Amino acid sequence: MAFSLLSNEFDNETGNEMSRFNLSLSAMACYPYPFFPMLDNNDPAKFLPFPEEVQHPKRVKRTASVADFNENNGSHFSGGSSSSSDSNSMMSRSKSVNSLPKLHFRDHIWAYSQRYHAAEAIEEAASDVIGTKEIRNEEDDSANEIRLVQLLISCAEAVACRDKTYALTLLSELRSNTLVFGSSFQRVASCFVQGLAERLSLLQTLGSIEIVEPVMNIMDVASDRKEEALSLVYEICPHIRFGHFVANSSILEAFEGESYVHVVDLGMTLGLPYGHQWRRLLQILATRAAKQPNQLRITSVGLCVERFRVIGDELEKYAKELGIDLEFTVVESNLENLRPEDIKIKDGEVLVVNSILQLHNVVKESRGALNYVLRIIHKLSPKVLVLVEQDSNHNGPFFLGRFMEALHYYSAIFDSLDAMLPKYDTRRTKIEQFYFAEEIKNIVSCEGPSRVERHERVDQWRRRMSRAGFQAAPIKMLAQAKQWIGNIKACDGYTVVEEKGCLVLGWKSRPIIAASCWKC
Repeated sequence: MAFSLLSNEFDNETGNEMSRFNLSLSAMACYPYPFFPMLDNNDPAKFLPFPEEVQHPKRVKRTASVADFNENNGSHFSGGSSSSSDSNSMMSRSKSVNSLPKLHFRDHIWAYSQRYHAAEAIEEAASDVIGTKEIRNEEDDSANEIRLVQLLISCAEAVACRDKTYALTLLSELRSNTLVFGSSFQRVASCFVQGLAERLSLLQTLGSIEIVEPVMNIMDVASDRKEEALSLVYEICPHIRFGHFVANSSILEAFEGESYVHVVDLGMTLGLPYGHQWRRLLQILATRAAKQPNQLRITSVGLCVERFRVIGDELEKYAKELGIDLEFTVVESNLENLRPEDIKIKDGEVLVVNSILQLHNVVKESRGALNYVLRIIHKLSPKVLVLVEQDSNHNGPFFLGRFMEALHYYSAIFDSLDAMLPKYDTRRTKIEQFYFAEEIKNIVSCEGPSRVERHERVDQWRRRMSRAGFQAAPIKMLAQAKQWIGNIKACDGYTVVEEKGCLVLGWKSRPIIAASCWKC
């Protein structure tokens, strides 16, 4: 080992403390002869033998030592006979040493070869030390995460049992172990800690949860920070763009050969600025070989009227530049109060309903609200209903069950953000704290009408849609969806699979977003 090589050099300064030195080759290159006696005046007596374990088996034969050289060849350099006096002999030997020939090229090769093998040994020893430390760090991180999971579950149980004293104790310990710029699980845990703290603060004397006025979507009351976070989610994460891609492909297929077409957009795709989904649809309509429709109408449904109108004005201007006749209208209503007469349909129009991450907001315990909305849509007789939703069960009847489901789901999302953005990127913090954290807090802390993030599995949606009179329209574009994932250069880990006619976007086999199509 390299420690034996360095013992004579560093015993007085370091002992076995290798970590105090930079043992990399780049650091060693700063010195002409690192870790070994310097060669002054090309004195061959300064070459020291190396341990056998660091010498190459095919090394150049070692140059003879000075002692051997003098013993075997002293008579040639003595300058006198063998019967000379001792003093003359010593003087002769001294002169012979000074008159030794300079080192040959093979001697330099041998010297550098020895230093190279010694450096290899040192690097190997250092890498062993570093590797051991990395393994220990990974083990420590794993143990910390297991401890964090245990604390979260225990705290959730305490909150569910309304044990405020124990819950507050656990929350205090959790806050000291969850970091906004920590590991992916530490970050997601910080969001769940916020939700648990809010739920605990909302517990009243009788153990009920405070009920607030329902909204259509948490983005309906969005601040500037939430709007910025939503834009970053659209730009960086493929979730919403995947829904737009599948929806537009299905809409274009429904519009094939039609002259008058109408899209009813529920929620106007979360109120994203610039109307990204519809800009892309207009681009495809303007460039494809098929005949353009004579008129395209878009009706947005939601509470953010002013925001929708700004988007509509921009879309109409953009459509005019592309030579497309676009008419944009807004219906100010949440989905639970929508009426069939609110949607103006012209004779001969082909209608498509578009719902991107919206219908889960009207899933309630009684199921009456969603059934009402689905009946309204069914009465409109759309050629196709495009449904894009989070593929996870965050609407179970028991708090602890949906808490655990949400913890698994958002852990996968935060893990994907780890792969896409650097550790201290502020964009990732904004996405996590002002977008996904809002969903997590709504799932964890709210009950009743105020809990609007009620995501369900694609199988549950399939049963709900069937009961409402809709029939599945299988999406046959798996190859195109995989190609799309490659085109947007999404990081490795994202997958697209087909599940009973639906397309599911996932992260490392964990479903994230599911897209499906339905017809009356």
